[in-house]
Parts: sequence; C-alpha cells; structure tokens
Amino acid sequence: MFPKIYNTYFLAIISTIGGMLFGFDISSMSAIIGTKQYVAYFDNPHGIIQGAIGSALAAGSVIGSLFAGPLSDRIGRRDAIFFACLWWLAGTSVQVACNGFGMLIAGRILNGVCVGITSSQVPVYLAEIAKKEKRGSIIVIQQLAIEWGILIMFFVGYGCSFIAGPASFRTAWGIQFVPAFCLMCGIPFLPRSPRWLAKVGRTDQAIDVLARIQANGNIDDPLVIAEWEEITTVLAAERESGKGWRKFIKNGMWRRTVAGMSVQAWQQLSGANVMTYYVVYVFEMAGLTGNINLISSGVQYALFVIFTSMAFFFIDNTGRRPLLIYGAIGMGICQFVVGGVLGTYGAYVPLGVEGNLNVKVSVSGSASHVVIAFSYLLIIVYSLTLAPVAWVYAAEVWSLETRATGMSLSAVANWLFNFALGLFVPPAFGNISWKTFLIFGVLCFGAAVQAYFTYPETARKSLEEIEVLFSPGGPKPWKTRPGDSALDAKIRRVQDMQGRGVLDEKNRPEVEHREGSL
Repeated sequence: MFPKIYNTYFLAIISTIGGMLFGFDISSMSAIIGTKQYVAYFDNPHGIIQGAIGSALAAGSVIGSLFAGPLSDRIGRRDAIFFACLWWLAGTSVQVACNGFGMLIAGRILNGVCVGITSSQVPVYLAEIAKKEKRGSIIVIQQLAIEWGILIMFFVGYGCSFIAGPASFRTAWGIQFVPAFCLMCGIPFLPRSPRWLAKVGRTDQAIDVLARIQANGNIDDPLVIAEWEEITTVLAAERESGKGWRKFIKNGMWRRTVAGMSVQAWQQLSGANVMTYYVVYVFEMAGLTGNINLISSGVQYALFVIFTSMAFFFIDNTGRRPLLIYGAIGMGICQFVVGGVLGTYGAYVPLGVEGNLNVKVSVSGSASHVVIAFSYLLIIVYSLTLAPVAWVYAAEVWSLETRATGMSLSAVANWLFNFALGLFVPPAFGNISWKTFLIFGVLCFGAAVQAYFTYPETARKSLEEIEVLFSPGGPKPWKTRPGDSALDAKIRRVQDMQGRGVLDEKNRPEVEHREGSL
C-alpha cells in the first residue's frame, strides 16, 4: 500500500491535474486550428464541421458527467478520478493516430469522457476535504490547473506549428499523455474523502482521515469532534429523505438543483469560453494573423492564469454572490463593446479573412485595438469571477447524499452548453458575425439577475450548514453574507466541555490510526 499524504494543498495540486487535462485539450485545438498544417490536412474545416470538432470534447464530457456521480458514490471520489485517466489515454491515442476529422472527433469524445468525470468529481473531492475557511481557495486550484493546462499546451502547440506536415499537430496532441501519467502516479498517495467514507459506513477510517486532514491526526480536536457531529447528524437526516431522483427535488432540494446546474450553465452562456476555444478567430476579426495572432492569443491565456491566481487570495473573504453578480455585469459590458465596435466599424469579407470562412468581418486601426483590449478585459473579469466561482459554488450547494451525482448534474449543464456553443459559434461567426457578442452580453445580464435573487451566500460556512440556506424556511439569498458559521459555535461548545471535563466517551470519536488502510 502507498503512504498517504494529508496536506490539503498537496491533495489539491495532485487531484486538480484532472483539470489540467481539460486545459490541455482546449489548447490542443485553439493553438492548432489556425495553422496551415491543420487547415491543409483536414481540408479547411469550417462551419458545422469545425463546430463538431470543437464541441466533440464537450459531447464526451456530457457522457462522462452522467455516470460520474453513481461511479463516484460506488468506488469513491479518488478512484473515479483514476478511472477517468484510462479514457484520456485511449482518446489521446486515437487523436494522435487520426487520418481524418472522423477519428479526430472520436478521440476528442473519448477525452471528453475523462474530462466529464474529473471536472465533476475533483471539486467534490476538494470540497469534502477542505476546511470551510479555505474551501473556496482550495477549489480555485482546480480552475488554475485548467488555465495552466491551457497556457502550457497553447505554447506547446505554437512551438509545434513550426514542424512541417501532420507531425505538427500529432506531436502536440501526443504530449497530452504526460499530465495523465502524472495524475495516475499521484493518485495512490491521496486518502479517500472522509465524507464518502462516512457515507458508505466506514466510520473509523472516516474519523481517522478527517482528523489527519483537519488536526494533524488529533481526534480530540474540537474541530474534528464538532465537524464529525455535523456530518453524522446531516447524513442521518438525509437518509430518511426521498430516494432516487426524488431527493433532488423534495424538501427544498430543487433550489439546490437549480442553483448547482444554473451556475455552471451561466459560466458557459457568458461567452467567455468563446475566447478560449476561438480566440484565434476573434483576433483575426481584429486584423491579427499568423504568429502575431497566436502570440496575442497566448497573452490572453497568461492573463487567465495571473488573474485567477489573484482570486485564490480573496474568494473566501469576498464571498460568492458579489463575484457572480458583478462579474456577470462586467462581462456583459465587455461583450456589448466588442459586438458594438465590430458592428459599427467592421467590413464584411464574404470569402473570409485570409480565406478563413469562419471569420467574415474585419476591423482595423483604433477599432481593432478596442476589440483586442475588451477581449482581454473580458477574460480578466471572467478569471476573477465566474471562472473559479462557478466551480466552487456548484461543489458547495449539494448535500452529502446528493453531492457526487449533484455535481455530475452541474457538470452536465456545463458541458451541454459548452457542446452547444462549440457547435454554434463557428456558424454564428460566419452568419450573424458581430451579433454573436450581443447575444452573450444579454445572457450575462440574465446571469446577474438570477444570481441576485436565487443564490445564497455559502462562503466560510460548513457544507452541512449550507443545508439551512436552501431549506424551505431559509433566509432570502440577498440577505445572506459570508461567515456567521454555526460550526464555530459548536467548536466553542466542545472546547468548553473539554475545559470542564464533561466530554464523555459518547461524544468523543474513537478510532485507531492505521497506516495504508485507505
């Protein structure tokens, strides 16, 4: 058996390599689709064909997300992530060996199954091991891993663009094996989720892992005692609730289902991922071509990493609601500016800019500078707000009994809209051009309205007490705020009982430390 490491940041860094896989696959296309080698080999794919290639990952991710929850509940969060890697190895092999866009689509679908599992279950794992004060920043590491994957793979693809012939994109796609092997080597050193262990009745192991993660193995620590009391109380209540799919609707659970799925849907409908998948096309509209386009696109991905890193330091203090609301408004403004400038100053190019039939409008001069600047600003706002917060919020809102499958539903919403947009955007750029950005602007403001009226604040609250926020008699979302955790009062009660020597054996979790048993 492998020794286990219980430092939450180490656990987050290893497990979020699953997010890096997603980032690698995004850039394996965005860095390649504008190269002469790709255009020549695949016969200048455009419209629905390029849309199908771009959206194939999301299609596979929908499939992976659908069975990720039941799989995770059965074999555990950790082992589900390992299982996902097998799909990645198969998909990458097919992509490297592809002889046409059919095999390329098939390989990306297989990769998508992996991403569907990891994107839904890595946040679940992180949410279940993190302290409430650090849960947001821990899950932000997942988004950072995605962005590092995008950045690294983009410049790998840029480097490979100087290789002649099909070896150019085959080499870039083959490098995707590396992060999968790293993740598979690191997983055996991760402990299982203590909340999953409690859910399946492995009580001693659950307490042991909880104590090691939260209190360096001290099972008498007030935090461990109070948190274990919350876990067992809530789990017992949940097991008396509805079975099957009814548990996602009854007793106020529909509020969580709507919140968890809609926050992920809005992340896609904000249109920011258009800038990650098809940024090369957007910058072609602004008059950038060739290597200048690719380098400018790489700068965007660098901004992505830098500003999401900043979110790591304030997400738990600022709270989720302000970031979701004001982030959506800021992104909407950026979308309107880009669309407005392209519509007002753009020249129609019926045969496509540089022969690219996906890009039929072009601006120059100061107008092109405005498009580039607000495209960058859109990504900056997204990096600080919806990009990390949507994953954090979706992982927090579910109960223990529903978290794995619930997060799978959230991921399904994300990937369904990701698939739809991946398929829709190339034809939209070709047919309605700049109006595409106006549609996304309207959707951003819709996201802000729903966040204000239906998303209660979850920052610095335990996963168990978030139950109250979504209960039928819970507070109005706009009246909630970060902190005010009931768990803190329970910890003080346990400390008081310990100080008076009245914490009896009934209230004290008993467990033997057993190395390698998890």
